[in-house]
Amino acid sequence: MTEHDCAVRAAIEGELRLLDPEVRRSPEQLGALLHPEFHEFGSSGRRWDRESTLARLPADTDPADRYVVTSGIEGVRLAPDVVHLTFDTVYNGGHAHRSSLWRRTDDGWQMYFHQGTPFSTEGN
Repeated sequence: MTEHDCAVRAAIEGELRLLDPEVRRSPEQLGALLHPEFHEFGSSGRRWDRESTLARLPADTDPADRYVVTSGIEGVRLAPDVVHLTFDTVYNGGHAHRSSLWRRTDDGWQMYFHQGTPFSTEGN
């Protein structure tokens, strides 16, 4: 496996962990995966930073919550320490295109940026 493949695989593993309700409910596990400068444009239209995400997700995540990845996650290495991932999800009947940037730090691969854009499957 090439170094490129290892970087993409590490980012995908981190992304899938962030979709796990157990991780989302744990400030420690969640915090380990979010870069100190993390920010997000959520599918709700709201903007989130690391602090607001760490306050919101553990309190708002139901143990039964499940995001379903409806397209294979694809990744590309943009720089030695940066990976870009794209995929689609379904959550509570809502569809979203997802895009995230992962940065390798001294603490491992961490999500630096995430965007969720809702879309409709009607007419497709």
